[in-house]
Amino acid sequence: MVLSRPFAEYVIVGWENLPRTLLLYYTNFVSSPEGYFQTVICNSPDFKNTTINHDLHYITWDTPPKQHPRSLGLKDYRKMVLSSRPFARKFRENDPVLDKIDRELLKRRKWWRGGFSYGGWCNRGIGGKRGCSGLVAEKYGVLEPGSCQTLPWSLSSSA
Repeated sequence: MVLSRPFAEYVIVGWENLPRTLLLYYTNFVSSPEGYFQTVICNSPDFKNTTINHDLHYITWDTPPKQHPRSLGLKDYRKMVLSSRPFARKFRENDPVLDKIDRELLKRRKWWRGGFSYGGWCNRGIGGKRGCSGLVAEKYGVLEPGSCQTLPWSLSSSA
């Protein structure tokens, strides 16, 4: 999740009582971080039309769904890539699919652990040369701010 500075200030300082009220309400939830910010932003008159109604994550669930998503592996790689979603979860530690993602999607090699990936952040390659020159950025669509009134966690105006 990405929060704008004005929204983060609103949640912390709060020029109305909504963030504090919802914080008290969410205190009793097991996964409160997964719903708190969405509920605040979708019910704030100042911020409700600034959201992107897509989390951009590739996630798979067991059938029937359990509390946590299924761990992704090599057999999920093709579907992950075809989904055009830039984020995915969850992975087992040191799973081979992580090396494949590093190598084929992020153009990283094992010797470059800890460096930035190609794309928006270009790393310095061997000899100080830019490591990402010549790469063409893919455009998977433009995200536009919009209303979150259709989201399941929106409170009705009569509440």
